[in-house]
Amino acid sequence: MRIWFNKNFGVSKSEFNGLLFLVAIILVIKAVPVIYGYYQPVQKDDPNLLAQIQQISIKDQAYDHAVRDRIEGSSYKKIGKLFKFNPNTLDKKGWETLGLSAKQAQSIVNYTAKGGRFYKAEDLQKMYTISPEMYKKMLTYVNIPDQPLKISKNDALSEKKEYVKKALVIVDINTADSTQLDEIKGIGGTFALRIIKYRERLGGFYKKEQLLEVYGLDSNKYAEIKDQIKIGNAPLKTININTATFNDLRRNPYLTFKQINAIIQYRRQHGSYTGVSDLKKIILLNQQVIDKITPYISF
Repeated sequence: MRIWFNKNFGVSKSEFNGLLFLVAIILVIKAVPVIYGYYQPVQKDDPNLLAQIQQISIKDQAYDHAVRDRIEGSSYKKIGKLFKFNPNTLDKKGWETLGLSAKQAQSIVNYTAKGGRFYKAEDLQKMYTISPEMYKKMLTYVNIPDQPLKISKNDALSEKKEYVKKALVIVDINTADSTQLDEIKGIGGTFALRIIKYRERLGGFYKKEQLLEVYGLDSNKYAEIKDQIKIGNAPLKTININTATFNDLRRNPYLTFKQINAIIQYRRQHGSYTGVSDLKKIILLNQQVIDKITPYISF
């Protein structure tokens, strides 16, 4: 073997002996742990230590069972016992039986005690104390009689009058105040304020569909109110685009900051605008934006 190493790798006799010695050391190092483990006497476990470990294990199991029982108990309390019920007459204890907490149940009882009514099962969704998951579970158990609930004559006349008024009212959304907008069936005080705020920012509405741009007013809500609104003859508030400042144009929700800067820069470089056709020369303004802002600008 030494001759073969010498022939192929040019290893001398002393180098070959050193290589053999290195291999021998490696083999010894590898063998020492195996030999030590084989001859090492097996140590017996301390009985006291085993007993302590078993006690700890038993305590852990008991704790796990307690936690699991607590979780299961909480889940049961949350789910509750479902049964047929009329939300207009159900008392606090009944709501708690369904799975609501005492505070949640009291909130609903206070609502009905003050004259609040559930006319259909879906009305339960307006109660913030009832989660979507709880609503789905109790939906099929809601039983609201077809006959009108027993309420005072004054309350009945008031509710009937309010319902008829909201069903027949037609409001001009460009001139109505918050009280008049609140008369629209489907529009409450919050939406009324949002509509007025957006109307002031625009300068008025020129078509009904612009209400879809009001925050939170989706297509379903628009379909509900579109037949109760109209666009009157009130003129829109316009801005002279040849004298408007950056702050004047910033109120328009259809323009971005870059587009406003482009409008002002073009005016400085080329002079006053003569018509809508000049706006088409601004690269940042597409036809859709131009169509939206045209009713609100003058030359």
